[in-house]
Amino acid sequence: MKMNREQRYRRIEQAEPGEMDKLRALISACPWRQQYHIQPVTGLLNDPNGFSYYEGHYHLFYQWFPLGTEHGMKYWYHTRSTDLVNWENVGIGISPGEPYDSHGAYSGSAIEKDGKLHLLYTGNSRDEEWIRHPYQCLAVMDESGTVVKMPLPVIDSVPSGYTEHYRDPKVWQDGELYYCVIGAQRTNETGCTVMYRSADLKHWEVLGEVKTKLPNFGYMWECPDYMSIDEQGVLIFSPQGIQPEGDLYNNIYQSGYLVGEPLDLETRVFNHGAFQELDRGFDFYAPQTVYAPDGRRILVGWMGLPDLAYPTDDSGWAHCLTIPRQLTLRDGKLIQRPVSEMAKLRATETVKQLHVIMDDEIRSFAGFEGIAYELECEITDFDAERFGIEFRTNEHEKTVIQYDRLQQKLTLDRSLSGATLDPNNGNIRNCALSKDIIKIHMFVDTSSVEIFVNDGEEVFTSRIFPSRDSVGIRFFAHGGKAEFKASKWDY
Repeated sequence: MKMNREQRYRRIEQAEPGEMDKLRALISACPWRQQYHIQPVTGLLNDPNGFSYYEGHYHLFYQWFPLGTEHGMKYWYHTRSTDLVNWENVGIGISPGEPYDSHGAYSGSAIEKDGKLHLLYTGNSRDEEWIRHPYQCLAVMDESGTVVKMPLPVIDSVPSGYTEHYRDPKVWQDGELYYCVIGAQRTNETGCTVMYRSADLKHWEVLGEVKTKLPNFGYMWECPDYMSIDEQGVLIFSPQGIQPEGDLYNNIYQSGYLVGEPLDLETRVFNHGAFQELDRGFDFYAPQTVYAPDGRRILVGWMGLPDLAYPTDDSGWAHCLTIPRQLTLRDGKLIQRPVSEMAKLRATETVKQLHVIMDDEIRSFAGFEGIAYELECEITDFDAERFGIEFRTNEHEKTVIQYDRLQQKLTLDRSLSGATLDPNNGNIRNCALSKDIIKIHMFVDTSSVEIFVNDGEEVFTSRIFPSRDSVGIRFFAHGGKAEFKASKWDY
């Protein structure tokens, strides 16, 4: 049952007696709870926030509405990890309710300063006419984990030329100064990002727009994130309102990036190449990165999309986060690989391996089945017209990753993956790929799959909702031969 506005904008302490217990009981009976992904304890999870390293832990917050699966009153929920794999639920990080975040603590980022973690976020407020007034707010977490919100916003207005859609500050340090970019919509309803500068994180000077080559690219840019990789500038953002072009931009909202010369912090000129999608799958949005102590740039995304229904909605929870991915640059393209720490989840004593030549056939093999696992497969010496892997299969269900040699396309097909998914986002995704060797590295969980192709050159991320007995894995080659080498670890 859909909530009305008053119900959606309740805080957790306004829950009815027994409401949270009923929600937890409903969730505990859900067959699609994940085994190793970050997921909400109750209600709805969306954007990752405040991804940072502080006092020996990776800290990762996420947008959270605890009382249902609609986008209502947002909190920051706090998780942390020493190894990027095993995450501990800490609890609420930022609660809404002050005049400047009366209708939600929206997305933002974190940075360490003076021994404390500073959380910069958008405060969402609404007036009596339900007009939105965004503020950029600051909260400070000390080494004990105590979070204190500053009493006033640090950016208290939207500059002239922009609408109320002005949010998601991402902060970084350059020398003695701090910079942040904010996702924005111009009054002509085009998207962009606006840049600020500060000496102390409390007093911010608006510098103006980041000057890109995309003056009319969607109607809103959400969750911008600027970074430097290999002395090149990278701007990640999630533009809304991009129309499909063949196999590109097929999700209802996109996430992607620009690569170019380092952003000029004085002129704000960013000389970049073409916009490229980060993920070829169905459920990926609002990613955020952290610069790790060992020098890696690590990304986590929301495994979901706004404005879509999901099968777990009726069970009182929605969405999860992706596994962490290490970013590198190769020939102007971001390469995403699962962080090496993921190997800690492998049940090494049960590793299964196979080496087989398939000849116009489909086969399953002993030990290759399961609900939550990691699978690596290298396919070589192929003349088959189509080949690939079916997984989470039973008599009626399957999810398929396959390569079409004639079209030189890789396809993820979840049209038979289980519970019906929102038709607005489709069930088939393709990407062009011309290779003599196809490497597929899959992370399968109870209700998701993340597929890294050819060492992270492409990634397909998807929620799937199969039956509990859909545990099969089948390898196939049609119209010729293909050689498969595969290894599988249970999680």
